[in-house]
Amino acid sequence: MITIYLKQYNKIVRNADVKLFDELGYDDILWIDLLSPTVKEQKAVEDFMEINLQTRQQIEEIESTSKYSETENSIISNSNFFVTKGDSFSIEPVSFIVSEGVLVSLRDTESRTFNEAAKRLQMNSRNYPTGYHLLISILEVRIDFDADLVESMAKQIAVLSKDITASERIDSDMLKRINLLQENTMLIRENIFDRQRVLSGIQRSDRFPNDIYPKLSLMLKDVNSLINHADFASERLDYLMDAALGLINIDQTKVTKIFTVVSMFFMPPTMIASIYGMNFEDSFPAFDTKGGFWIAIIIMALIMGVTYWFFRRRKWL
Repeated sequence: MITIYLKQYNKIVRNADVKLFDELGYDDILWIDLLSPTVKEQKAVEDFMEINLQTRQQIEEIESTSKYSETENSIISNSNFFVTKGDSFSIEPVSFIVSEGVLVSLRDTESRTFNEAAKRLQMNSRNYPTGYHLLISILEVRIDFDADLVESMAKQIAVLSKDITASERIDSDMLKRINLLQENTMLIRENIFDRQRVLSGIQRSDRFPNDIYPKLSLMLKDVNSLINHADFASERLDYLMDAALGLINIDQTKVTKIFTVVSMFFMPPTMIASIYGMNFEDSFPAFDTKGGFWIAIIIMALIMGVTYWFFRRRKWL
C-alpha cells in the first residue's frame, strides 16, 4: 500500500494513486509512505525519486553506515520500531530516504508511530515544510512512545516487587514474569540505543535545515535519559531475580531441615538394629559373641573418628 502526502491549498492531502507521479514534481510532494508495497508501487517510487529502495536485509544490518548514510542526492536512515503483541514486543525495521526534500518511508507493519505522525502533520502542516522536518517529527513521536514503554515497564516492575514481598512462596509463574520483563527491558534498551545512533548520525550531518539541530540536541538528551532509566529497570529486575532465588533457597532449606530432623528420629533405632543384627561369631571367629560385639563397636568408633578428623581438616565442619 502506498500513501502520498501532497502539498495542496496550504494543507496536506492524502492520495494513493501512483499515476500522480506523472503529473507532479518534487515540490508538490512531502511524504511517500510505503506499507508492504507491491512491486509496481516500489518501481513507481524508484523511477519518480530516482533512488533505489533498500531490501529488508539491508534495513536490518547493524553496521553504523546502515543506520545512517548519505549519498550525493539523498539521505538514508534505518531504524527499529516496536510493535506490541500482548505482553511482549516485536521489532520491525523501517527505512527512511530523504531526497529533494521528499521523505520516503518503507515498512512492513502498521505502526502507532506513523499514525500519530500523520495526524500531527495534517493538524499543523506548517511545522513540516520539508521531508527533513517530517523525519525528525517521526523520530520524536517514537521517542515519546519509547518513554511511555519505559514508564509502563517501571510500573510493572513495581507491581512485581510488591507481589514478591507479599507472596509466601515463589512459584514458576513469578520467575516467568521476571524473565519476561527482563527480555522486554533488554529489547527496549537496544531499541533506544538504535535511536541514539540514528540521531547522532543526523547531528553530524550538514544537510539538514538549521532549525532542526536545536531540537536534535533535546531529543538526544531525552534518549540518554531513557537509557539511564532502562539501565535502572534492568538492575532492579536483576535484584528481584536474586531475591526470588534467595526465597526459593530458603524454602528448600526448610524442607531439607525437616527431612534431616525426621531422619534423626530413625538413626538410633537403625543403629541398634544394625548392631544387634550382626553375626559376631562368623564376623570375628577368634572371639566369642561378647568379644566380637566390642570389636565391632571399636571399629565403628574408629571410622567415626577418622571421618570427623577428615571433615575438620577440609574445614567442612
